[in-house]
Amino acid sequence: MQSVCVYCGSNPGAAPEYAKAAAALGTHLAREGLRLVYGGGQVGLMGILADAAVEAGGAVTGVIPDFLHHREIAHPRVSDMRVVASMHERKQVMADEADGFIALPGGIGTMEELFEIWTWSQLGRHVKPVGLINVAGYYDGLLAFLDRMQGDGFIQDRHRAMLISGSDPANVLARMAVYHHPGVIPSLERARM
Repeated sequence: MQSVCVYCGSNPGAAPEYAKAAAALGTHLAREGLRLVYGGGQVGLMGILADAAVEAGGAVTGVIPDFLHHREIAHPRVSDMRVVASMHERKQVMADEADGFIALPGGIGTMEELFEIWTWSQLGRHVKPVGLINVAGYYDGLLAFLDRMQGDGFIQDRHRAMLISGSDPANVLARMAVYHHPGVIPSLERARM
């Protein structure tokens, strides 16, 4: 991986652990030489994440729709800021620019982005790893629900295994770096035959 897209809240959240985790992830990405791709804002966890990456000397690409340019306040310290026409274009540019995806705590926008990119992986539209940082148990309920979906037969075991989760960003990134998309290589081999 050379770049990681991070989905996270445009609000800082109620617990100080969320901001601390966003800053730690931004710093870690920069120190590992991984370019941060994110939603482009300077508010909430997005801003904390980008600030930390910039301050640690990392490369950062922000992608923000024109209509949110002022509301989420495009980050002035991000030199590679892409202003796009729509949310759909934002998500596509972020997907194209990243070699992997991580969700930090966030709201419904973060959930929508996470589930869409994970669904694209399940459908074979990309073979990039998808991770989730479970800060202070924030995603405990979601992970339990996903296990229920798996147990009830709505998510196949191999698709559930596609979502790499943990509380330590370094561990999640290390597991993402060796990720192998299940079932894709054989289908690519068949296509070459």
